[in-house]
Amino acid sequence: MELFLTGIVLKPKGLKGELKVKPVTDFPESFLKRREYYVGKTPEAAVLRKVVSAKLNQGFAWIVLEGAGSREAAEALAGCGLYVTGDALESLPDGRAYIHDLIGLDAFDEAEGRVGKISDVLQMPAHDVYEVDTGSGKVLVPAVEDFIIETDLEKGIVMLRRFREFM
Repeated sequence: MELFLTGIVLKPKGLKGELKVKPVTDFPESFLKRREYYVGKTPEAAVLRKVVSAKLNQGFAWIVLEGAGSREAAEALAGCGLYVTGDALESLPDGRAYIHDLIGLDAFDEAEGRVGKISDVLQMPAHDVYEVDTGSGKVLVPAVEDFIIETDLEKGIVMLRRFREFM
């Protein structure tokens, strides 16, 4: 089962096990709806935990998990990730994709044909950047309209423009 990071436990608050969580999602409101998370230092070590309560405040989620109702129990969760399964991810609007859906797509240049595979997506302050593995090296391409013509998840491709400019 593949798990996806949606939040990071920063620290406990108070004596009753409330956790301050940094959302790692474009949909922080999902913390108000979810009733369970896989919690652990890594996805492989994560254990399913039920949510007792959740709220959002000042860009953070504040949650209480079943079995972590004391400060000591909450302190043990500091630094852990909150993970969800793929079917629990929020639906994205048309024209948007999750990073894990982009990694592995074949990259094509409109003039040169296949140039490699997307090996990573770097989240930079201005915009995302696709890392394209050409087989002989990695090339960084800004994920902006000037350079990305089309992304087709069903066909498994990203069509690029002016790829040679980045080599």
